Amino acid sequence: MKLLSYLRDGHDQLAVLVDGICYDTDKLHPELPTTMGMFLNFWDDYYPIARSCVQAIQEKRTNATSGHTPDPSLLLAPVPFPTSCRDGYAFRQHVASARRNRGVPMIPEFDQFPVFYFTNHHGIIGPGPVACMPDHFERLDFELEAAIVICKQGRNIPAGEADNYIGGLMIMNDLSARTLQMEEMLLSLGPAKGKDFATALGPWLVTLDELEPFETPAKEGHAGQSWNLHMAARVNGVAVSEGRLSDMDWTFAELIERASYGVNLFPGDVIGSGTVGTGCFLELNGTKRLDNSSAAEQWLQEGDVVELEIQGLGILRNTMEREAQEMSLLAKARKRG
Repeated sequence: MKLLSYLRDGHDQLAVLVDGICYDTDKLHPELPTTMGMFLNFWDDYYPIARSCVQAIQEKRTNATSGHTPDPSLLLAPVPFPTSCRDGYAFRQHVASARRNRGVPMIPEFDQFPVFYFTNHHGIIGPGPVACMPDHFERLDFELEAAIVICKQGRNIPAGEADNYIGGLMIMNDLSARTLQMEEMLLSLGPAKGKDFATALGPWLVTLDELEPFETPAKEGHAGQSWNLHMAARVNGVAVSEGRLSDMDWTFAELIERASYGVNLFPGDVIGSGTVGTGCFLELNGTKRLDNSSAAEQWLQEGDVVELEIQGLGILRNTMEREAQEMSLLAKARKRG
């Protein structure tokens, strides 16, 4: 089942997507809520109702005349108001390549436990424009990721049970202003301002029942489900990276176990996978420079269109736009320094 949120009369509206047609949940069944937040908070009650409605549409057992083609300009993040947003570091290939490109060895602690950082859950956006300050365009980067959303409260959740807390998967673009990120992380804190301006999610949330054909065993020594989904990134229509979600070393279940240790997780909490191998310009530029130290770097520019595609999850499309500011406060502060 595909669940999406879109802007309707100034508010977020929850809908299901069936064969490219969008159906508002409250028009399908009077007991279904109008928002993703409410749906997630009562997942065990609402999910079977919504799924039976989708099956009735697919089997033409209902006269579903209320459907409409989704307007891309009105799509929001599937979870437009997440209660929190964590992002993992789960692909060993990406971590190893990034460290190799910096001339440092692979960190052994990667294989000991999964790590994550908190990003700005108020900075979540969906498909469409990304508002960037001038500083953000100093080495602006995409990151090709997947994300899950928690659908029921839990604490100290074992990895062997954690998949039961996943509402579904969606595409995530962890947009990164690399110059800001590197400046602040010199102080052994962050990332903060290099990340908090925007994290894109979309175009919809795909529930795990729809992904059953793609299930594959986790890597040796790891627990939880994995999905063999092709991942790709394009900038202005040109392919720049690809990988597979099954390349995750740490599973989402293991990320949930780590995140919930001594902490309550709540419906609406979003957890990203981290970047797939080759899934950002920071890694790609570093790899190019190993072969040619004078190789030109590529970063996102104003007007660039980034398309992230994951098999079964759709295409998340965002355009980089500039906010109307002569000079940002951060740029002024750097000049003063």
